[in-house]
Amino acid sequence: MATRWGICSAGKICHDFLVALETLPAQDHQAVAVAARDLGRAQEFAKSHNIPKAYGSYQELAKDPNIDIVYVGALHTEHRSVVLLFLKAHKNVVCEKPLALNFKEVKELTSAARKQNVFFMEAMWGRFFPVYEQIRTLLSQKALGEVKVVRGEFGASIYNVPRLVEKELGGGAILDIGCYCIQFAMMVFGGEKPESITAKGFLYETGVEETVTIILQYSGKRQAILTCTIMAAMPNQAAICGTKGIIQIPGFMWCPTSLIVNGKETKFPLPPTTKTMNFHHSTGLSYEAEHVRQCLLKGLKESPVMSLEDSELLASIMTEVRRQVGVSLPEDK
Repeated sequence: MATRWGICSAGKICHDFLVALETLPAQDHQAVAVAARDLGRAQEFAKSHNIPKAYGSYQELAKDPNIDIVYVGALHTEHRSVVLLFLKAHKNVVCEKPLALNFKEVKELTSAARKQNVFFMEAMWGRFFPVYEQIRTLLSQKALGEVKVVRGEFGASIYNVPRLVEKELGGGAILDIGCYCIQFAMMVFGGEKPESITAKGFLYETGVEETVTIILQYSGKRQAILTCTIMAAMPNQAAICGTKGIIQIPGFMWCPTSLIVNGKETKFPLPPTTKTMNFHHSTGLSYEAEHVRQCLLKGLKESPVMSLEDSELLASIMTEVRRQVGVSLPEDK
């Protein structure tokens, strides 16, 4: 039986998610309803993606009994309220990153999910890419010996996008793109809590962070050095350096299609589509969707690959980084 998806929001990432779903077998995945705050927009979106139902409110989607899981692609600032709405309606939920705007909000959501006993996951899509799977396998085999240094960077010239620079919209480099670098280091170090967090950065004229470099120090003299910026394009590479070798992601470290292990490159092509996408490598969202289906079929309440504990740690690190660079959002007060 197909996993029946409800789509919360009719924005760019939801479009890409639906195109990605189309690359998977129709007998496994179906989008059955979409909700937006504007019914006309929801209807237009439903028509363009062949979705049978369109709702003009998220409450109506929450009440739909024919949905197995809701994909939340709303604005950062809406995550907390809409996720709580769906969780309290006893719906399984996958929510786009960042799960919420700070550690306190994330803890509220993870607690609600555990209390309602439903499946809940942060849509950290890169973790489900074949490249990341390969990395986890190599690390479990101790292929690099002892990992000593992790590097990661994500930079793009996107400061002209209002939602990325407005405090009221949960803007800033950390929540939008820095999260990918931090979660990468977390994955490599097995979800261990860093012994110390040091962050230095610069603020944009609106008061959100524009460029930040983070050093995470771990036990056993291990370190992650991570940089993100919304002001300029970077090579967007990542590297894992161990006593016996090195793994490199040559580009698109958050959604990679190639991996270099000790100088030898392997490519992992994406599912193809002829449709226009809003974001790089978006058909790779299909890996995440299929992972969620498998979790639901097994009756799991959280993902073994992106656990609720991972989301809590990620949120706590991001909250501390923003504190150190001097960024306070309205929701932090």
